[in-house]
Amino acid sequence: MSLFWRIFGLNALVLGAATALLLWAPVTVSVPVLLTEAVILVGGLAVMLVANAALLRWGLAPLGRLTRLMTTVDLLRPGQRLPVPGAAGGREVSELIRTFNAMLDRLEHERATASGRVLLAQEAERRRIAQELHDEVGQSMTAILLVLKRAADDAPDPLREELHQAQEITREGLDEVRRLVRRLRPGVLDDLGLISALTSLTQDFTTHTGLRVVRRFDTDLPGLDQQTELVLYRVAQESLTNVARHAEAGQVEVGLRRAGETVVLEIADDGHGIGTAYEGAGIRGMRERALLAGATLDITSAPGTGTRIRLTTPDPGPSISGPGPTALDTDVTAPDPGPTASEPRKQP
Repeated sequence: MSLFWRIFGLNALVLGAATALLLWAPVTVSVPVLLTEAVILVGGLAVMLVANAALLRWGLAPLGRLTRLMTTVDLLRPGQRLPVPGAAGGREVSELIRTFNAMLDRLEHERATASGRVLLAQEAERRRIAQELHDEVGQSMTAILLVLKRAADDAPDPLREELHQAQEITREGLDEVRRLVRRLRPGVLDDLGLISALTSLTQDFTTHTGLRVVRRFDTDLPGLDQQTELVLYRVAQESLTNVARHAEAGQVEVGLRRAGETVVLEIADDGHGIGTAYEGAGIRGMRERALLAGATLDITSAPGTGTRIRLTTPDPGPSISGPGPTALDTDVTAPDPGPTASEPRKQP
């Protein structure tokens, strides 16, 4: 039955019931209308309106659910669909919900494809900038250091001290350029793999923020493709950046483990949490990267209990584990006050 005939039938049912009651009830209408007759007529009208509203609400309930889903759907959280009602739901309503679900399928696919192109272009641009910083700026600053050293060796004592200070400033700038190059394009990820890259990332995070980092890395991880490893690394990088900027935490736990046929990355802090705050560009960027890898990103947080970010990505291949320990459990403590950080425990 179409939606038109459903609504028409519901109204006809209510009006027919009201007409039958008027025909069979021993109620007459006087002129002028008596008070008791007016009460009966108004009461009957109220009952008829309530019955009509209830029946219409039941008949149009699928449209209400569709409207609520339209206002809350987020393409970065795929899989939100409405069940298609059966024959009782109406042909038009079922077709509308089916069409809306198909539209969500198409939009999610197009969003994932577009996000993939954007992220790949972003990584290519980062690689180019990192290469230019390394080749141009880094080499120029290295040459400046050499020139300052030669000038300091031949300069008198008062000028020599100033040249040494200029050397230190230049050396610090060169170290910062190298740190930026590592953030833009983590070469250790390509050379030594994901665990080594995350280890280097957490050590650098501890050195520059002073926060305590606890690492728990399984060693029996499956073989991951380059794109998935990059997604895991970028999500961990953005999560640590958010902790340093917003969480006001004292400790961060970074875990990478294998759970059945999936690889799970978890970053948890003991900060003040994000509550129901609006998701900024950083979190939405992580969701886009998760879509790129076909992974799911879950963020749980409550005020005063910290934030936990979990990225679960499909297992693309068999285990590449070898003999030895099953996990790397490392505690990276914030360095003592001074120019350098304390050495973390050596990795197996």
